[in-house]
Amino acid sequence: MATIGNNNLNAKLVLLGDMGAGKSSLVLRFVKGQFLEFQESTIGAAFFSQTLAVNDATVKFEIWDTAGQERYHSLAPMYYRGAAAAIIVYDITNADSFTRAKNWVQELQKQGNPNLVMALAGNKADLEDKRKVSAEATKAYAEENGLFFVETSAKTAINVNDIFYEIARRLPRAQPAQNPAGMVLVDSPTERSQASACCS
Repeated sequence: MATIGNNNLNAKLVLLGDMGAGKSSLVLRFVKGQFLEFQESTIGAAFFSQTLAVNDATVKFEIWDTAGQERYHSLAPMYYRGAAAAIIVYDITNADSFTRAKNWVQELQKQGNPNLVMALAGNKADLEDKRKVSAEATKAYAEENGLFFVETSAKTAINVNDIFYEIARRLPRAQPAQNPAGMVLVDSPTERSQASACCS
C-alpha cells in the first residue's frame, strides 16, 4: 500500500517479468546509477528503496525486485499483495517475454490492489536491431489495459528514471481519500479526550 504523511508518500512497488528481461538492471540503474553487463539472477526477491521529489511531495519507493524464474512464480503474490505500483518488464528482443508480461498483467488485474498503478516497460531498447516486439502493438495493448507503457534501456539509462517518476506522479491520484466525511482522525491524547468529550 501507499501511506501518506505530510506530503510524504511511502509506496510499495513490485517489479515482475521474465528471467533475463532486465528487472534487476532497471532497479540498479534507478537506485544506484549503475549497469552491470552480467547481472546474476535474483533468487526469491531483492529489496531496494529510493526517494524521489515530485511536485511538492516526496515519494519513498520500497521496491521489490522479484525473481523471473518459473519456480519462484508462486512467491509473487507475497510481494505484489498490498503494492501501490507495479512495473511489468519484458525484453523487446524476446516475444515470449512479452507474452509472459501479459500474463502478469492479467494476474495483477485479478489479484492485485484495485488502485494499483501499472507500468509496462519494454526493456533493452538499445538492441533495436534485434527487436521482436513492436512498440506500436505494445502501445495499443497498454492503452486497452489501462497501463502506461515506455521502452527503457538499463544499459544506456533511456527512460529508466522517467518510468519511476511517472509512477510517483500518478500515485497520489490513485489513493483513496484519507479522511472520508464523518470520520474523526485522532492523533494526540489531547485531541482524543476532546473528541470523546464532544461526542459522548
